[in-house]
Amino acid sequence: MKAIGYQHANQLTSTSPLTDIELPMPSATGKDLLVKISAVSVNPVDTKVRQRADAEAGQWKVLGWDAAGIVEAVGDEVTEFKPGDTVFYAGDLTRSGSNAEYQLVDERLVGRAPKSLSMAQAAAIPLTAITAWEMLFDRLKVDPKSNKSLLIIGAAGGVGSIMVQLAKQLTQLTVIGTASRPESSQWLQSLGCDHIINHRQSMSEQLATLELSDVDYVVSLTNSDDHLEEIAKIVAPQGQFGLIDDPQRFDIMPFKMKSVSLHWEFMYTRSMFQTEDMAMQHQLLNRVAELIDAGKLNTTLGETLSPINASNLILAHQKIESQRTIGKIVVEGFDR
Repeated sequence: MKAIGYQHANQLTSTSPLTDIELPMPSATGKDLLVKISAVSVNPVDTKVRQRADAEAGQWKVLGWDAAGIVEAVGDEVTEFKPGDTVFYAGDLTRSGSNAEYQLVDERLVGRAPKSLSMAQAAAIPLTAITAWEMLFDRLKVDPKSNKSLLIIGAAGGVGSIMVQLAKQLTQLTVIGTASRPESSQWLQSLGCDHIINHRQSMSEQLATLELSDVDYVVSLTNSDDHLEEIAKIVAPQGQFGLIDDPQRFDIMPFKMKSVSLHWEFMYTRSMFQTEDMAMQHQLLNRVAELIDAGKLNTTLGETLSPINASNLILAHQKIESQRTIGKIVVEGFDR
């Protein structure tokens, strides 16, 4: 089967950061589905793994943790799916990824794809929807009936784009998103943000002009290092702070006086540690698909490239590393 991979951790300036390759067809056993890939989304995690992790000696590392496709075959312990089902999922960071014609994935991590979306539109959803949902409801434990406030820093990216929608559709929170460019602000307006501020300026001063002296929930999705001082100012006493990125420095002391709760969200925790509640991601994705088909959530697809090959995936990685993307980048279809 066709696939795209690499052998040594690299920067995009390398001669061949990603390569078109041929790999053996995998076989489904146990709880695994064998999925024929139709479209894949590219996320910051793809670029981070490419920069940091070598393949095993003599092997190829295949990236890709967002996919939509058709179930080709199922393992003998599978109960939720059958061949021919259309599915979407973010998979497992410890296994071979979705940048291949076929992929094995545990059924407990897979949802039924929304019927109202194309494959490309569906592929844009899983990783960011799981991350946003788990942050809001598993980590921050937001009460859907609460009328508190939520600030999302970097809200125009993939996770922020779906988090804004989930918060507006499933909670009573006042949602404030940050953006630094006019096109990003317009995107957030279209998604339903109550207020939009610029994270390149003083967020505390901007919130004051909105008569919001502090915020109950603060979620930082990117460049958290740059915002820690401001976050400590604006988070409410006994408020909650969640983040998903990898700050090089993190001085937690400014948050002590306010008794602020800190929450990390890493959507691969369940699959990486084979937690007892792994199937929550299956249920979560099915619920997201229902909300999309009911017209309550929209795809966060921002741009589509085609076909799925090394050159288009390199281009997608370049766009992700620029930190100027709006919504999600999806690469669709293999050349036959």
